[in-house]
Amino acid sequence: MRIDKFVSEQGGISRSDAKTMIRKGQILVNGTVVKSADAKIDPEKDIITINGKDVAYRQFMYIMLNKPDGVICATRDGLSETVLELLPPDFRRKGIFPAGRLDKDTEGFVFITDDGALAHRMLSPKNHVEKEYIVTLEKPAEEGYIELFASGMTIDGDEKCLPAKLIMTDRPDVVRLILHEGKYHQVKRMMEAAGNRVTHLKRVRMGGITLDPTLASGESREITAEELSHLWDNME
Repeated sequence: MRIDKFVSEQGGISRSDAKTMIRKGQILVNGTVVKSADAKIDPEKDIITINGKDVAYRQFMYIMLNKPDGVICATRDGLSETVLELLPPDFRRKGIFPAGRLDKDTEGFVFITDDGALAHRMLSPKNHVEKEYIVTLEKPAEEGYIELFASGMTIDGDEKCLPAKLIMTDRPDVVRLILHEGKYHQVKRMMEAAGNRVTHLKRVRMGGITLDPTLASGESREITAEELSHLWDNME
């Protein structure tokens, strides 16, 4: 791989900016300053240092973000802050995007990656990857909700939903809801069809990966190899 390509991809900068850094002597390979942008490296073996920091090669990035209220799931927006703007500089690689969306007023787990194949598989309706939410309601949940949601309810008159699992909690106005699909505003629409209204919504799990409880709102971290294997297991 060319060194300018490595710096561009791993650093989330343009190829021209990478070449500028090389000209300024800011890039080292195995402790030696690189002088040519087309110098060849082995990203799996060579030690690349960018501005004094060793950078490990990652073919893809997998990030867990705890999205706050008011932030949108998009790569760019002219009005509102996006989930990508919350990421630390080391995570802002070219081509990175949120795999799946949460409403602007919904909080919780957003999966961010530049692995398009994995994202496509995660979001494919045929794989039915589970998504779990903590739902706060305007009125106390009724016991009949469990059977209603499990039956595969119809919303907005004619739109059929897959069976969902609703779990009561120790608070009468809070339930946990597990879906296997991602229709537009689905949780809110399902609760409205049940005669209730969502006042707060937080996604806490996608597939086999649970939102890290130590992540404060707006914080992110890389997803571990073990967590990623749990995600794959949920799609098999």
